[in-house]
Amino acid sequence: MANRKSFALRIDAKTLEAMQRWAKDDLRSLNAQIEFVLRDAMRKSGRLPKPGEPSGSEESDSIG
Repeated sequence: MANRKSFALRIDAKTLEAMQRWAKDDLRSLNAQIEFVLRDAMRKSGRLPKPGEPSGSEESDSIG
């Protein structure tokens, strides 16, 4: 399983309620739904490295 880190998230009540409904509709926990939405947005914007590509931190070392 991937290395996971915990952090506090401040979120307005209406957004939280909408995420909870969406998670329930998709039969996911709220945490899993938030991770799903974040990963999907990062994938669509090209911010997640493809399998076999170096991570962002390795790429930043070569920028000069």
